[in-house]
Amino acid sequence: MAKKAVASFKKSDGRTYSKVIKMVKSPKTGAYTFMEEMVPNEAVQEFFA
Repeated sequence: MAKKAVASFKKSDGRTYSKVIKMVKSPKTGAYTFMEEMVPNEAVQEFFA
């Protein structure tokens, strides 16, 4: 069986990381792109600021 990548982020105390997706507008073309990242739960608000 294949090992899931998300399993390495889990600890015994529960989920400590969240996958966040942010929509960013390109200054050149004006098109929107999606930026996704795994961040600690404490840093989710900082990611969107």
